[in-house]
Amino acid sequence: MRLIVVDDDRLVVDSLKIILGAQPQIEVVGTGANGDDAVALCAEHAPDIALLDIQMPGRDGLSAAREILERDPAARVVFLTTFSDDEYIVSALKLGARGYLIKTDVAVIPPALAQVMDGKRVLEGKAIEDIDFDGADDEAGATRRPAAFAGLTDREFEVAELIARGLDNKEIAATAYMGEGTVRNHISSILAKMGLRNRTQIAIAYLRG
Repeated sequence: MRLIVVDDDRLVVDSLKIILGAQPQIEVVGTGANGDDAVALCAEHAPDIALLDIQMPGRDGLSAAREILERDPAARVVFLTTFSDDEYIVSALKLGARGYLIKTDVAVIPPALAQVMDGKRVLEGKAIEDIDFDGADDEAGATRRPAAFAGLTDREFEVAELIARGLDNKEIAATAYMGEGTVRNHISSILAKMGLRNRTQIAIAYLRG
């Protein structure tokens, strides 16, 4: 597979270029440091996969991915991230990205990219079935509560649903008419009750349910 790697951390780029380039099935055809580089590299090389950091100075990975996918809806964009980027992940997947990988978990990146080439989505290195991002409404328009969320209060479930729609804490607070501190408290409660690590896992649990 032909790959581009774009990250504002030069050490990350150089390390990934060496590690991934050592794989017989992977060729790194270009590297960059920001979203503009990503768009230009995709136009120049038409890579099989664009491996992009989400947060970069100047133009970020989400903006670049949006343009890349508008130009070529079949493009395979995979994001590099850290857990601190969780609020961005659902937006990235709704945009059409094929998943995200943790920067520090380098060993899982080559097999995960192979899964992307096979048409799967990968989240934290694990393949999942395609997700329907159009919502979980039934024919009558009422929201169905996935079984995994049965133990939540109505307000907690409302927050979980808004997370799955890609809203950040400020947007959730405005939509649900509650303070941002209350939103954070609800998220902490959801994580504890469901045994999850972060808001991305809340969103995926909801969307898969």
